[in-house]
Amino acid sequence: QVQLVESGGGAVHAGGSLRLSCAASIPNFWITTMAWYRQAPGKERELVGSITVTDSTDILASVKGRFSISRDNAKNMMFLQMNDLKPEDTGVYYCNRLATPTFNWGQGTQVTVSS
Repeated sequence: QVQLVESGGGAVHAGGSLRLSCAASIPNFWITTMAWYRQAPGKERELVGSITVTDSTDILASVKGRFSISRDNAKNMMFLQMNDLKPEDTGVYYCNRLATPTFNWGQGTQVTVSS
């Protein structure tokens, strides 16, 4: 059964850091381009970044240089390291595959950044 479980969110002050984790119970994780998404209050879900099977990453311009994505194929895990967080990074963060259709969404993990 496909399952995506995000964790690691929390409340931090601007300038702080968080590391999000994604436990992905999906078929063929090791050959799947994975992605992080986020949804801010009142806004649509947006793509934050993705990571290919060869660890090549593509990061949203507004977070480039502050966020980085990594993966551990042996553990079916993906990570989002977020540094120098800003209030505009507040939202619920989700992981999923980059390709459409995506898998069913997990519950996400809340990130709240205060100024």
